[in-house]
Amino acid sequence: MNQEYIEITNELYRIVAEIQSIMIEEWVENVVFTGYWWLGMILSVIPWIIWGLVHNKKSRNRMLYVGFYVILISSFFDFIGVQMGLWIYYYELIPWIPAYEPWCGTLLPVIIIMLIEFRPNISPYFKGLFFAALTAFVGEPLFEHIGLYNAIHWSSFYSFPIYFLIFLFGYWLSRRNNFEKY
Repeated sequence: MNQEYIEITNELYRIVAEIQSIMIEEWVENVVFTGYWWLGMILSVIPWIIWGLVHNKKSRNRMLYVGFYVILISSFFDFIGVQMGLWIYYYELIPWIPAYEPWCGTLLPVIIIMLIEFRPNISPYFKGLFFAALTAFVGEPLFEHIGLYNAIHWSSFYSFPIYFLIFLFGYWLSRRNNFEKY
């Protein structure tokens, strides 16, 4: 066991905890219940309500399954990007999550599952390209323009293939027939 490594790691975790405490104080003073916070709340809830009203009830469980995996994958990539200093979010809904929850937890999965359900005969590659273009070249710049997001060492062009692959993975999941029937 490397005692020096353990001591350094303990000190780094102490520093991280201290910084997180400061971030939470700033969030309480400058973010929670502001217009941006309420916007995030609306973006987190309303799309799911709209989907709940318009989706195909017969495919609800399958689409929720797809949405769950889209949330996991997009949040994972978002966490990595934030931790690596590639981008930063301001006005988080929840200060303990290093990603913008309305983006990963609502907008991406809801748009994907709605695209999968809407006009199912349209090519998933076409839909994937549309989704990737919409999110990378409209959504990200819009969020940056209104001040929710800052791309520090990132370009929307990097996001495009990632969003395309996330959509195709979601589409692939939606076509699985591995669900056991009771």
